[in-house]
Amino acid sequence: MKIACIGAHPDDVELSMGGTILLLKDLGHEILLIDLTNGEPTPFGSPETRKEESKKSAELLGAKRITLDGKNRYLLDDIKLRKQLANVFREFQPEILFTHYEFDVHPDHIGACQITQAARFYSKLTKCDLVGNSFFPSHIIYFFPNHVHINLLPSFCIDISNYIQKKRKVLESYVSQFIKKGNGAVIEQAIEVNRYFGIRINKQYAEPFFIRDSLDLNFYSKLLQKQ
Repeated sequence: MKIACIGAHPDDVELSMGGTILLLKDLGHEILLIDLTNGEPTPFGSPETRKEESKKSAELLGAKRITLDGKNRYLLDDIKLRKQLANVFREFQPEILFTHYEFDVHPDHIGACQITQAARFYSKLTKCDLVGNSFFPSHIIYFFPNHVHINLLPSFCIDISNYIQKKRKVLESYVSQFIKKGNGAVIEQAIEVNRYFGIRINKQYAEPFFIRDSLDLNFYSKLLQKQ
């Protein structure tokens, strides 16, 4: 399958589903990472630094990566970004989209969720100025909101016990965001979240996800099978 993972900023996708991406790659799926902004400005980053860090992370994940031109801190659902993202969907044709859950504290994350949902719909339009042919991703899955510190019940969790150490290395690519900013505290918190959800499914580590549609066991069984 082709799978697109959409984040508001570089590192969002890795924090929430880095282990799942590693698993999906090993199962033979093709992954495209889409950052809606370059993530700048931040206290210890720069556009050049973020570009190199996100490139290194994508290489460790074995995924392709593109960055759109949304504005960090001001990411709103607008027509321009809807079209940009819809064009990517029409060219790449992912069967599954992963993105931020709408229940979040960070306004950019909420905006990213709204943009992704709208772009998914735009992607199927005909008689329009979008590139390529009409295409509609069949499933959209939402990853865990890292800024929310309450107990949300996920739709399902994916066991990443075999990938937790490599996920840590992926996150360590973002030196400007996680190492300089707080001596790795954000990374440790992400790992502890994964440990918690692992316990909930009787595994060591897991990543939680949310869906709106009814759970199609046949489809998700196919997702987690070797291609």
